[in-house]
Amino acid sequence: MKNNELNQRRLQATPRGIGVMCGFYAEKAENATLWDVEGNEVIDFAAGIAVLNTGHRHPKVMAAVEKQLQAFTHTAYQIVPYESYVSLAERINERVPVAGPAKTAFFSTGAEAVENAVKIARAYTKRPGIITFGGGFHGRTFMTMALTGKVAPYKIGFGPFPGSIYHAQYPNVLHGVSTEEALKSLERIFKADIAPDQVAAILLEPVQGEGGFNVAPNDFMQSLRKVCDSHGILLIVDEVQSGFARTGKLFASEYYDVKPDLITMAKSLAGGLPLSAVAGRAEVMDAPAPGGLGGTYAGNPLAIAAAHAVLDVIEEENLCERANHLGQHLVEVLNRAKAQCPYIADIRAQGSMVAVEFNDPQTGSPSAEFTKQVQEKALADGLLLLSCGVYGNVIRFLYPLTIPEVQFRKALDILSQSLTH
Repeated sequence: MKNNELNQRRLQATPRGIGVMCGFYAEKAENATLWDVEGNEVIDFAAGIAVLNTGHRHPKVMAAVEKQLQAFTHTAYQIVPYESYVSLAERINERVPVAGPAKTAFFSTGAEAVENAVKIARAYTKRPGIITFGGGFHGRTFMTMALTGKVAPYKIGFGPFPGSIYHAQYPNVLHGVSTEEALKSLERIFKADIAPDQVAAILLEPVQGEGGFNVAPNDFMQSLRKVCDSHGILLIVDEVQSGFARTGKLFASEYYDVKPDLITMAKSLAGGLPLSAVAGRAEVMDAPAPGGLGGTYAGNPLAIAAAHAVLDVIEEENLCERANHLGQHLVEVLNRAKAQCPYIADIRAQGSMVAVEFNDPQTGSPSAEFTKQVQEKALADGLLLLSCGVYGNVIRFLYPLTIPEVQFRKALDILSQSLTH
């Protein structure tokens, strides 16, 4: 097979709405390496959009799935339950940074997790309103499109969207939004759009993913917690992209002095298999009536088995510590490159959740063009990078945390060349 031939078949067989970034097709993968159908090798710094913190085909994940395949592949947990679902919930309940006893429910996708968090919040508070933030990304279903704070490409042509959704500003110093201004925008929503006693939840990513890896300041999180407590509002933290050791902790929420009421998770939870979850305070999680939560494939036993293995790998291979080690090294390389690359406007990092933002040095405007050039140069030399940001001018780094040190250094050499030549 040839990449060009497959691309022609794709154009004939699949709709244009499924945007595809790469012109090559995967044949096999191992840890941080991809090979295409023509035998070309690529270092994978995309990891299926933050899904492979434990790498492609980690041996422990593979073994766990193979063992489960020999037992059963599906019963629908709501019809015939299984112990592995319960024990995974117990393991997550022990680890989520919420106040008091926790409970966990499993689903299949990040969007499902977020939608179910909204359902749980509305059931608990008996209120309709949800406040979220500009630049946030929460999914592609109708509810999660409404929650997402970025129009192109996610919302174009798909409206109208569900109501009672409001967007505040997310702190972003580079773009002139201080914590104070972000909180003022929240107050404006309370004054102009919805009374606080009608708001069920405030939902945010502690580190925005698609929005550009913007990290929520601690004082902002503290203020949100106070606002929520004073008005009986729940605080929902979306950790779909930031969870499972990416930031140097199991959850990015652990960096803050406050605790959310609900946490959504997916992506790297199951090492490449489709699994998501909502965890939260037990009394909040118990608000929906029996049958109000679930799904035919929710908590699929193969994905559950993989998630158990992922948690084992994170602990046994010290991936939180490794995330900090790799992220620090990457930031050092980016800082050195900044002296020779005037387009670098900002470098943001929490553990290995690292991003670099590019502005035109003449105008100060976001430069999606330079971002694309860096991506193309890197890919030509065998390094796959992802862009993000409201203006498409940010490169995010999502390498497997299990990447070998030699390969990581090689990738950073390619990155340096792409930024400075």
